[in-house]
Parts: sequence; structure tokens; C-alpha cells
Amino acid sequence: MTRKIQSALISVFYKDGLEPIVRELHSLGIRLISTGGTRTFIEGLQIPCTPVEDLTHYPSILGGRVKTLHPSVFGGILGRREDAQDLKEMKEFQIPEIDLVIVDLYPFEETVANTKDEKSIIEKIDIGGPSMIRAAAKNFRHVSVIAHKRDYAYLEKLLKEQNGEITLEQRKDLAARAFDVVTGYDLAIHDYFNPGKAVSSSIPSVHLRYGENPHQNAFFEGNWNRIFKQLHGKEISYNNLVDIDAAIQLIREFEEKTVFAVIKHTNVCGISLRSDTKNAWSAALAGDPESAFGGVLVCNGEIDQTTAEAINELFFEVLIAPSFSTEALTTLKSKKNRILLELFPGTAANRQIRKSLLDGVLVQDADQGNYQKWEEVGGRPSTEAEKADLIFANLVCKHLKSNAIALIKNKQLIGKGCGQTSRIDALRQAVEKAAQFKFDMKGAALASDAFFPFDDCVRMAAAEGISSFIQPGGSVRDKDSIEFCKQENLAMVMTGMRHFKH
Repeated sequence: MTRKIQSALISVFYKDGLEPIVRELHSLGIRLISTGGTRTFIEGLQIPCTPVEDLTHYPSILGGRVKTLHPSVFGGILGRREDAQDLKEMKEFQIPEIDLVIVDLYPFEETVANTKDEKSIIEKIDIGGPSMIRAAAKNFRHVSVIAHKRDYAYLEKLLKEQNGEITLEQRKDLAARAFDVVTGYDLAIHDYFNPGKAVSSSIPSVHLRYGENPHQNAFFEGNWNRIFKQLHGKEISYNNLVDIDAAIQLIREFEEKTVFAVIKHTNVCGISLRSDTKNAWSAALAGDPESAFGGVLVCNGEIDQTTAEAINELFFEVLIAPSFSTEALTTLKSKKNRILLELFPGTAANRQIRKSLLDGVLVQDADQGNYQKWEEVGGRPSTEAEKADLIFANLVCKHLKSNAIALIKNKQLIGKGCGQTSRIDALRQAVEKAAQFKFDMKGAALASDAFFPFDDCVRMAAAEGISSFIQPGGSVRDKDSIEFCKQENLAMVMTGMRHFKH
């Protein structure tokens, strides 16, 4: 549903970057409504502007604290254009429709950073601005909203390219951006009045025994009951949750049954794909039986009695699976502290809050997918068996801390290197692990989470009998690794998709 803008309410603290928008709106014949300093700015451009007082029939009062808080303003923003009763009331009370709201917010955070004067800080708590932004964003089906000057260029582009018309999808996107601005503003005010205190919300909060270490307090804010059900065991700890999350992210990569994996400190230390659960478990454990001690286990198939008896011999913290047989549960519950989780069907989240740093948080899109392209660049195409192992290896490597190398043979992890400061060191670690547990690396597949900066990795791997490689490519020296693979008749696939994990 595309709507043409007929009128715009503009009230901003910062005027820089506003002029092109105002001129474009004027050239499109859009009526401009404004307040105080913004109105003065617009009129200084020799562009006509309706004072907001003409709508409210009230002057700005209380030292500017009340300017726009009036039904004639909010009715014009919130009125539903398809609702007959709304339209009737707007006509009765002479409330004009407002199709575009451009409002930024008083610089609260900047004021807090620059002064300790409480009076000055309090006066920079915006009331009318957030209210108008929220009203316009709520009514995105009919109204467009700009809540920050960083979106001026985007609005100007839409106005020029679409002749003042904004689509429903674009209005909804602008609403999402606006709510993000208001949320950040409210959080800044909360932090000023509640230093060091987390925001209270309707989201369930669980106090944990301690954090990453015993001297650290911790809590979990969220609802894990939508993801899994705890069937048995002790209270879930902070470190348990970190590894549980890593395990669930990993296992949801695989649709084919049956995959069994072992996680330790968020890294995969064992994983395999087999036709039944017991063999999948045995092959996963064989990948690194030392690291599996005290780990988190995850499977995408039912845990049966045979598998439970095998698993029961190992000390582990958590076992996650979509289902357990009655007999298996009885066996596994023999250890009172052992955490058993029934994993519900679901998909990975689209967005990740990765970590807090520099008095803020990093948010990113989730790393979804395996490869963007499948480009055979080596001395020969990969065989069907190699291709299957390469696809499996790349998914496993994606869930190892960078720099990471995964060695896969017959869909079993036989060696891995992770968290290393150089790629060659990650490969050395992977080769050492494979040798430690007596794996034959001849014919194995190697995955790298990022490009090979030199040909040293492929040379070392080839010396161990590794015959196929998968990596994103993108190094200025890609040709060195490619040429070596061609000389030695080795398969190499470039995916165009890096999988760093820090």
C-alpha cells in the first residue's frame, strides 16, 4: 500500500542535513508544519511553514516543555485513514492528517557526558519527541517517520525516486528504525537514574548460581522453556548455558540423521553422522575422548537404551536430544546432577547479541548458511564422497573458534584446531589431534573458516594425505594454494563465505 505524503510535521534539535529534505518536500508541494527553532530555520530558507500553534491554538508553554502534546497533533498522526469513525472525528474536530513525522530527540546522552548539573540533564529528557515518534511508528500503515538524522539521506532518496510516495514496506522499516532510536533513548535515561542496574522487563529472569567464575554474580534473561525442557539434573549454570547454546546452534545445522556431537567450551571436539544413534555417539566420542570428559552432548535423534548405556560410562554435564526412550531416561537419571534436556523443534535466531564491550553491545545477523558458491578450483573436481565430507567439514568448522581447521573423514571429525592466532598453528593442532587418536588422514577433507594466506597449510595437509580442501577464498595469494593443488592433483573448493567466530 503506497501512500503519497501530503503534509509533514518537522521538529528537530539538530538542523544539520535538514535543508535538502525541506527543499525536496517543498518542491513536491507538501505542506510543512513545524515548531519553534525548526520553523525559524525553514522560514529562513524562504519556504512557507505552518506553525504548530495553528493546529493546537495554544502557544508553547512552560518554557517550551509543552508544544506538541495536543489532540490536534497526535490525532493527525494516529488517525487511521481507513477507519470511518476516525475520519469522522478528525473532520469534526478539524484535525489535519499528518503523513510524515521528522523528529529527533534532545541530546540527553551528550548532556550527561558534558555536565554534572542535574537541572540541565533533566531538561534534556524529551517528552514530546518520543511520543510523536512512537505515535507515527505505531501508525506506520499510514504515516512515515524519521527519528534520526542518519536517515535523512534515505528519506531524500525515496522522495526523489518515488515522487513523494512511500510504500508500506518502507514505512514499516522506518517504524522499526524509529522504535530502535526511542528504545536506546529510554535506556540511556534508565541508566542515568539506575546506574549499574539491569533494565526490568516482562522477560523472565533466572538468577544463576554464579557467572563464568564463582566470584561473579550472574542471571539469565529470557525464556529457555520455549527451546528445551529440562527432564533431569541440577540447576543449569552460566557455563552450561553458553555450551548449550553452542550445541543447539551446531545441531540445528544438520537435517540428516543421525548426528551426534560433543561440545567443550563452545567448540566442537567430536561429531559424526551415522545411520544410528549408538554408532554416531561412538564415532563422535572417538574424535577426542579426552576432551569429551565433562562436556555437553547433543544429538538430533532419539536416545535409545543401547546408546544411553554407552553414554552412561562417561562423565558429562549435559545431554540434549529431541527425545529419549523410557529405558534410556531411567539409565541416564542414575546420576542425580546430570542435566538432560529435551530439545524442541525450531530454527536458529536471525539476530545475535554477541557480546558487551566498550559500555555497549555488539549485535549482528546470525551466521546462516554453509557456502555461497561451490567453485572447484583445484587439480580435479571433488568426488561425491569428498564433496559430502567437505560440506560436513565446513559446517563443523563454522562452529569452531577462529582461527579454525576441521579434518573430516567419512563424516567424522578426526582432528580440529581452534582459537589459534595463525592458521598454520590451527592446522598443526588438528594434525596432532588426529595423530594422537590414531586416525589415518589419508583421503580426509579439510575445512578452513577463512582463506589460506599462504600455501603452507595445503602443503602440510597434503603431506599427511589430506586430499580435498574447502575454504572461502579471498586471499591475494589464493593462486599459490590453487597452484599447489593443481600440481598435486588435489581437490579444492572456494565458497565465497567466511565463517569467523570469535
